[in-house]
Amino acid sequence: MNNNQPPYYTQLSEKLLILFLIGVFVYLGHDILVPIYFSILLSILLLPVTNFIERFKVPKAIANLIAVLIALFFISIIIYFLSSQISSFATDLPSIKKHLSEHYIALQNWVKKEFHVSFNQQAAILQHAASEVKNSGGGYIGQTFSSLTETLLTAVLVTIYSFLILYYRHHIKRFLFAVFKQEHADKVQEVLTESKSMVKNYMLGLLIEMAIVATVLSAIFLFIGIKYAVFLGVFAAILNIIPYVGIFTAAVFTVLVTLTTSLQTSDILWVAVSMALVHITDSNFLMPRIVGSKVKINALITIIGVVIGGSLIGLSGIFLALPSIAILKIIFDRVDELKPWGMLLGDEIAVTKKKNTRRKLKDNESKDS
Repeated sequence: MNNNQPPYYTQLSEKLLILFLIGVFVYLGHDILVPIYFSILLSILLLPVTNFIERFKVPKAIANLIAVLIALFFISIIIYFLSSQISSFATDLPSIKKHLSEHYIALQNWVKKEFHVSFNQQAAILQHAASEVKNSGGGYIGQTFSSLTETLLTAVLVTIYSFLILYYRHHIKRFLFAVFKQEHADKVQEVLTESKSMVKNYMLGLLIEMAIVATVLSAIFLFIGIKYAVFLGVFAAILNIIPYVGIFTAAVFTVLVTLTTSLQTSDILWVAVSMALVHITDSNFLMPRIVGSKVKINALITIIGVVIGGSLIGLSGIFLALPSIAILKIIFDRVDELKPWGMLLGDEIAVTKKKNTRRKLKDNESKDS
């Protein structure tokens, strides 16, 4: 037994202090850190593209520039499409607000008549509920359409950072190997390889999943005859990226818009049912198969991570929470002292199911032989 080792409560206090300081650092420096983080994710996504271009003896700088320009082209198309849809939607906002106000007054009168709750009491309840929704994440809808200048500045920084990260990627890799001792080189290589594979699969899978959800919802809304069908389908698909909270927020928003633009009460029911069915299909079939098994984080940690990320740095923190936790799990699983934390982050049920499936396959193979 090492007598010089400090007591457990001292070690725990040091770790909690370090976590607190990291949180303060992220909160205060998120304007600098968030563009760098997005650049790293985009660079990993573009790495196969730049490697493919370099095979044709294209200089590294030009190959990296072409890859970044290709990404900017697709991003510009998406932004243009969303801007045109939002512009069309914004022109009818006064009419939507008017219809929503009429429904709100009718609902107030019904509640007063049936439940004997005065208008003042209803207003107090709604004000309290609105503050709770804002604190729990509902306020992020407004953030999506705000701070245009900040968004453009972030896009420019992400473009520059991505190009430079791709250009100096081998130099950065040598630095990471030099930071750690030689005997840890294999673990460092494993962490880098698995993190790169996880981020690439996660990002590509997320884009494919979002495209499928947007297409299906838009087609359903067009079939029902909902106004702004394409905008609502794409908007719901984007919010669906946010685990658990996003689809609920999208459903509420879509139902409210349908309520103010449709004369058929059945349309509201069909919208709610279709979004629920698409979400169930996405959660149980699309997400596990398209995004893949690289991100295996349990639901509790996912929700806590999303809430913490949103509280620290807003909307960006919600999107970055899941890949961040997944990378931390990869690191924790390869450090003996941190393996219990990796086990806490992981999805034990999913791992057990995977092991059982493998065991059944082996049993079937042995029976066949």
